[in-house]
Amino acid sequence: GAPTISIFLRPPGVIPPGGSTTICCICQCSYGSFVLYKGSHQLHTLEQSGSRAEFPISNATYEDRGTYNCHYLEGGTVLARSDELEVFVEELRLPRPNLSVLPGHDVTAGADVMFRCTTTHPSTGCYLFLEGQIRAQLFSREQGDYNLSCVQNGDSGRYSCQCYTINALREWSAVSNTLDLVVR
Repeated sequence: GAPTISIFLRPPGVIPPGGSTTICCICQCSYGSFVLYKGSHQLHTLEQSGSRAEFPISNATYEDRGTYNCHYLEGGTVLARSDELEVFVEELRLPRPNLSVLPGHDVTAGADVMFRCTTTHPSTGCYLFLEGQIRAQLFSREQGDYNLSCVQNGDSGRYSCQCYTINALREWSAVSNTLDLVVR
């Protein structure tokens, strides 16, 4: 079948003006090139290094907001398109949440772990990210817990969270500290 492309931000989350992030496109593809689109507008062509292509955004402005996707081409033919990635650039007004993991960040396969994203703001939702991709959405009063039962190797990696107010004027926090989960 056709190859599939995943697209995500690393580091993830809403970017503050002046901040930076990288749009990553990963494809189990052979050779060829990636083209990044913003809406229907073609931005860049990038040769892949291995199975990925990266498009840095530095010194972000509101102009960088929008919907991005990646197309993978061989010989000028589009073989695959990624899903759409929504990029948000907003002032980060809420304090940075704290991410913790129980029982710890080094666990045996099959164990249960719980991620806890703690924020001082009373009424927030939070996103839990794994390696730049949204893993879960948490809704909480003061803390959002995410239970991961029977962890596998695929759950290993770098986690972080970011929170926002649940109201008409959605305000965002900075991204939390990162935690590396190791599944043995």
